[in-house]
Amino acid sequence: MTDQIVARPGAAAASARPAVVAGTDPSGRVGGAPILPWPGEILQTTVGDLFVRGGPAQPGSERAVFVHGLGGSALNWTDLMGLLSDASGDPGLAAEALDLPGFGFSPPPADGDYSLDARVATVIALIDTRGYGPVHLIGNSLGGAISTRVAARRPDLVKTLTLISPALPDLRPRPLPLRLAVVAMPGVGRWLVNKMRAIPPERRAQTSIAELYVDPDAILPERRAEAIAELIRRDGLGYSVDALLGSARSLLTEYTRPGPGSLWAEAARVTAPTLLIHGSHDRLVNPGMAGRAARTFPNCRVIVLPRIGHVAMMERPEEVAAEMRDFLRRTSVAAMASQDRTALGAVGR
Repeated sequence: MTDQIVARPGAAAASARPAVVAGTDPSGRVGGAPILPWPGEILQTTVGDLFVRGGPAQPGSERAVFVHGLGGSALNWTDLMGLLSDASGDPGLAAEALDLPGFGFSPPPADGDYSLDARVATVIALIDTRGYGPVHLIGNSLGGAISTRVAARRPDLVKTLTLISPALPDLRPRPLPLRLAVVAMPGVGRWLVNKMRAIPPERRAQTSIAELYVDPDAILPERRAEAIAELIRRDGLGYSVDALLGSARSLLTEYTRPGPGSLWAEAARVTAPTLLIHGSHDRLVNPGMAGRAARTFPNCRVIVLPRIGHVAMMERPEEVAAEMRDFLRRTSVAAMASQDRTALGAVGR
């Protein structure tokens, strides 16, 4: 697979289906209703307790781990996990999505460490505890930065890497990232977050949806209600502000980290086949970063999807699933061809 950037032609927007509802009811579509959250459980790991949601596993499915972004949860992956678990001629994926410590239903870290390295250790602990590796690793935004570092530092655990609008360093000014930098400021950030929490959850949910999606009106009423319910739930958690501020500050630190420990330097050391998906109308991560990504990741395919925002897997999960299936098929074919060449070389010696 060679480095490449693919800009997809425009297409009619499918119904957006963000999944951010609390609960652990079994998933499934009933009479065309939105898919319900996948069931979850608390998993004890070497770095603490994690809440992990699991999708259905078809016979022959390969393991996949999904990592959400800043302020999100495992529920951000509900629809995509459902689509990718459906065999439809392929083995499909046996998917698990974790709540990062302090988000979703995972408790905050006991040591209060919200650094990117601590998040990386969390993902590694999940894979090691389950005994999975190597897995297909998928991350969005902050989860994309985490997944990049996991793949660079533990290549034995990552079979393929899929990044959806990954939060890789980009210091060019944009309105929403600049606001994140302000929130990360000591003192100022806590005051701003508490001020925002005084705004009714309905208005906060609408603002967030408008920032993350291209067409907020396309979101199903059930999903909008779920987003509001999740905001209300998190408002009642005593650690939610610390989790948000600590994570924002750690991300800002990574954006300014120089040298071989920087995320871009680590991206250049990733050996796993990599798929990057950007939304053409992303207001948080500049889709113009696709070019740098294609030049940096050694074995990379970059897709720019039209009229999609920051959370493509929630806004248009069908398109993301199609791109991932194509990528996984290509990767599988390339791996088998490599094995055949190796076998023929051994016979010829």
